[in-house]
Amino acid sequence: MASPIAIVDSCVYIELFRHGHFRERLEELPRLVRHSAVVLSELRRGATERRELRWIDELEANARVFSPGVREWRRSGEILAALRRARTYDSQGLRDLHFDALIALTARAVGAVVITCNGDDFADIRRYEDFDLEVWPAPARSPVPPPPSGARRKGARPRSS
Repeated sequence: MASPIAIVDSCVYIELFRHGHFRERLEELPRLVRHSAVVLSELRRGATERRELRWIDELEANARVFSPGVREWRRSGEILAALRRARTYDSQGLRDLHFDALIALTARAVGAVVITCNGDDFADIRRYEDFDLEVWPAPARSPVPPPPSGARRKGARPRSS
């Protein structure tokens, strides 16, 4: 165990909140869990229910929150530019990766390990900046069955004859 501090990525919290995954692993984690302001922002952006927002408020209130500083913002831009030059990501992919880079660089600055389900993107960031990373693969879920024949998707317009 390299670091006594862990910053948990939003994908782990989403798996926990929406599917109940990782509860035991988080409870038994031999590290202090601290939060990234970036992760909390990602969670708020995706929250669809009031109870999710309350849960995020509790996360924020119950542990220290770290924010990226000027160095982390600058370095994240350098890493993303290098990935763009290597043609590893398109412009949308770079936008999506930016938050992961900020999470990783903030964790590195405070000496924390990043715990994520999304190892691939963080591995790409590690090609340019070393940081502690622990990947918890998300359990497989059965695919959502298609709607019954003739059923409309919510919000879909009826076909005109």
